[in-house]
Amino acid sequence: MMNQRSYCLFGFLCCAGLVGAALYYQHVDGLEPCPLCIFQRIAFILMGAVFLIALVHNPRRTGMSIYGALAAVIGVCGLAIAARHVWLQNAPEDRVPECGPGLDYMMEVLPFRQMLEKVLKGSGECAEVVWTFLGLSMPTWSLIWLIALTAVCVPLVFSRR
Repeated sequence: MMNQRSYCLFGFLCCAGLVGAALYYQHVDGLEPCPLCIFQRIAFILMGAVFLIALVHNPRRTGMSIYGALAAVIGVCGLAIAARHVWLQNAPEDRVPECGPGLDYMMEVLPFRQMLEKVLKGSGECAEVVWTFLGLSMPTWSLIWLIALTAVCVPLVFSRR
């Protein structure tokens, strides 16, 4: 049976690997991320940071439960974003929003809440499938990994140590 630190190490390494892969696809293969992709990346980065802090801190039961719950909340938020992204990619064309401005522009011009609403609504560029592996798009893989990483949080939340 794995101990809590092993779960944290596994979660951190998965998150680091996934963010590393995303950066590789962006900077080496030239795949520009849409705003929803960037938000999913942020979820992986935040989850990875929580896993790493929990790994290094190695608290007792209550502390590990708090770290696990925090990582799970981040995972569920990332899951919701990835699910929206997958929905956009599979939605009928008339249901897909128009292409919008880039995230950098929206962050400069719009108030935070309005920018967040626009990003979560999605845009036409979020509906494009530009990469697949085993027939699944990158947002679908993000969704799968976020489900798995959120599941890794369960033994941390219910830690018996």
